[in-house]
Amino acid sequence: MRPSSILTYSMALSLAMTAASFTTTAALAADKISIMVGGYEKQIYLPAKLAEALGYFKDEGLNVELLNEPAGVDAENEMLAGAVQGVVGFYDHCIDLQGKGKFVESVVQFSQAPGEVELVSAKHPEIKSPADFKGKSLGVTGLGSSTNFLTQYLAVKNGLKLSDFTSVPVGAGQTFIAALQQDAIQAGMTTEPTISHLLKTGEAKVLIDMRTMAGTKAVLGGTYPAASLYMQASWINDHKEETQKLANAFVKTLHFINTHSAAEIADKMPKDFYVGDKEGYVKALENGKAMFTPDGVMPEDGPKTVLAVLSEFSKNVQGKTIDLSKTYTTEFAKNAK
Repeated sequence: MRPSSILTYSMALSLAMTAASFTTTAALAADKISIMVGGYEKQIYLPAKLAEALGYFKDEGLNVELLNEPAGVDAENEMLAGAVQGVVGFYDHCIDLQGKGKFVESVVQFSQAPGEVELVSAKHPEIKSPADFKGKSLGVTGLGSSTNFLTQYLAVKNGLKLSDFTSVPVGAGQTFIAALQQDAIQAGMTTEPTISHLLKTGEAKVLIDMRTMAGTKAVLGGTYPAASLYMQASWINDHKEETQKLANAFVKTLHFINTHSAAEIADKMPKDFYVGDKEGYVKALENGKAMFTPDGVMPEDGPKTVLAVLSEFSKNVQGKTIDLSKTYTTEFAKNAK
């Protein structure tokens, strides 16, 4: 073989090997499904880590990577940018995003109540209702997050304007606790196990409780679907098989939650989720376990309640025609095996 032929052959072989390597890498990348969780240590998002711990993703032949992001709004942005395929976060983002012309659907509905509490610092007994938020700094996980949405709703429903208070993004867990201790916030919305920790230390008191169905209906006027797995409608349509497998894993997880004690569930979770107080973690889960749906199906009356809440204050939905049927799907949860 002449030198020029050898060179041509070598180059062709090199290109072929590179292409094969790229194809293999691309295939592996396609096989992995990345899901960003808006704080996977929060009990409201417990199904994500529990499904992983129970091995349900592997049972479905899925390679699922769970990524932690304290604020749901940032997780949403990662999904829209294509960095992740799904988000475990609040359903209200699906409605909010449609108002911006982006179509996202809740595939599996984890909960039918927010599991959130508005806590007031023990240093500020003058705050007796959301009407007293005027002039105060209020903690939320992130600006544009679901905790921010709910905080704005509570204030507006109690006669305030959005300019009457300041929403401060403080995350959850230790960062929320530190902000309260340092008086950077006078009140704030958070979840378990942060709630129980601050109540136990006496540093905060409950102002508004949305951990139960009854409490949620009293405050928000109806069933409020919250934690969910949501994904871009285009990705769902192009990956129906993978979407169904994800639904299978999560619906099995919800069934596990509904058929096991809080202590049994807690035993499956990473020990650092207890924040040094397993007994408190179990008790909080025991009290809040009823917020989880038994089957992952969207409650029929839920989307209307969420739209009504957002319509009170959000410019993204006010005056817009929102097609609620395009903000969720029950197809996969109902077909889950």
